[in-house]
Amino acid sequence: MSEHGGNIIGISQQYGISASELIDFSANINPLGPPERVKILIKNSLADIEKYPDVDYRYLHRAIAKAHQCDTTQVIAGNGATELIYAVVRYLKPKRALLLTPGFAEYRRALQQFGTKIIDYSLTEESGFQPDLRLLDALTTIKPDCLFIATPNNPTGLMPDNQFMQALVEYCEKNRISLIVDESFIDFLPDNRGLIPQCSATKHLYILRSMTKFFAIAGLRLGYLISGNTTAIAEMKNRREPWSINTFAARVGEILFDEHDYIAATHQWLKSQQHYLWSQLSAFPELVLWQPSANFLFFRNNQPDVDLWHSLLKHKILIRHCKNYAGLDERYYRIAVRSEWENKRLIAAMQQIFVYKVF
Repeated sequence: MSEHGGNIIGISQQYGISASELIDFSANINPLGPPERVKILIKNSLADIEKYPDVDYRYLHRAIAKAHQCDTTQVIAGNGATELIYAVVRYLKPKRALLLTPGFAEYRRALQQFGTKIIDYSLTEESGFQPDLRLLDALTTIKPDCLFIATPNNPTGLMPDNQFMQALVEYCEKNRISLIVDESFIDFLPDNRGLIPQCSATKHLYILRSMTKFFAIAGLRLGYLISGNTTAIAEMKNRREPWSINTFAARVGEILFDEHDYIAATHQWLKSQQHYLWSQLSAFPELVLWQPSANFLFFRNNQPDVDLWHSLLKHKILIRHCKNYAGLDERYYRIAVRSEWENKRLIAAMQQIFVYKVF
């Protein structure tokens, strides 16, 4: 099994199901599809396929800096946020790192590549899978060089408390701990600007953002990292492999921040369909759900004789099992919020699996 969602080709080949027939709830991609202007831009730029992209991505970096009211010296774009996870670890060369579990697999893989000693900090079900001020005590004891935290977390979809995050930023800055905050899903939270506004006043804070999920450009791959440590940003730019972002992704990234109607439509869709999925899934007594903040839901299946992943696959529905996340087992799942008809099909399939009457 893949460590990530969206492995449609692998699943279709393994189980003999046409990829075009699968409904993919395993990848947290905006079902509205990319903005129409993105499609037009790529179509009109096809002649540029024979040209190299700007190796410094000047216009892309300017667009990102303008959107976040910072300087281009604080910004580095990447081939998805994943490239930048590896880039920041390559720059920091941490000897000891603290990872919150469960969490995104690429933090661990990047650290392992550089021989970092990894200390796990478990987010338990008893604590609601949420970090609190006890994490600061752990940092005092463990004394790591760096800490990764995702806001919202993947796979739980939970958003840490704002006061806690502020305390964490201040603690790490004071104690010179590199704090890498993954805000890949924060664009789905319309009232949360994240921590980027604090970057200019800090030197140990690194913010990761993804444009892949919100703008539905998974095939293009685009993300960026912002930090007040301009020396670090410059060094990462100097060390990176040339042309890691293709021409079309770079061009698209220059216009996405101006897609205000699309952004508003996405927030409207999510408000409606997140509530629908939450209310429908909450009606299943076999499931325990955690209140979502982003475009996916996390839950536990308490009926051990039901293998929900394989059962839904028979309905040509692919969800994300979470048994390969540290700290979780085969009872835990994550599902993306999809379009209305797809969400209804998921609920109908689960009603059949759990032997409910469908009215």
